[in-house]
Amino acid sequence: MPTPAAQEAMRILRDGSQFQWYVVPLLAVVIYVYNVEIEKRNWNAVFAGLAFWGMDWFNEIWNGLLFHFTNYAPAWGAPGKTAFLILIGLNIEICFMFAIAGIIMSKLLLPDQNAKILGINNRYFVAISGSLFCVIVEFFLNGANALTWDWAYWNRSVPWLIFLIGYLPFYLVAFWVYDMETIRKKAITVGSILGFDAACLFIFAGLLGWI
Repeated sequence: MPTPAAQEAMRILRDGSQFQWYVVPLLAVVIYVYNVEIEKRNWNAVFAGLAFWGMDWFNEIWNGLLFHFTNYAPAWGAPGKTAFLILIGLNIEICFMFAIAGIIMSKLLLPDQNAKILGINNRYFVAISGSLFCVIVEFFLNGANALTWDWAYWNRSVPWLIFLIGYLPFYLVAFWVYDMETIRKKAITVGSILGFDAACLFIFAGLLGWI
């Protein structure tokens, strides 16, 4: 039987009546951030941002499938106030935040991909630091009941799993794409990630209605 939090999230899932006008300026911010980087032809940041966003979609898809197959709860849920709940653990506000998070974090990378910070390769240092920061933010969101955890293996007592699965892959893939030698490689990789996400959404959400 679904947990109360999961039931509440499913109640508002893709409910258009939840819409709020602040979604429009949030979308404008996302578009502006990408336009600034495109204007500067900073393709490294653009593709890193898209890769980061694509990795989040992948996580949100398996999170929705976890709830479908267990009929208990997702690893994380977002049943709180939102302008639109896209998937059980992904609202429109989170989606827009992750759409630009990769660009923001790529600004912290050093020009030399082999340079070190405190003895750690700067890519790994930023990835680890960023993931830890995100886990801490999730603690506060969970404390405010904006983000719910119902499984024993995904909560404050097991933060390393949230760190390793919930965030670290986002950073590692985004920075891997950032450092690729050609725009073609970046485009193929990001296209593959987003294409896989789109196919999964079409099948599991559109055709089967599982998520």
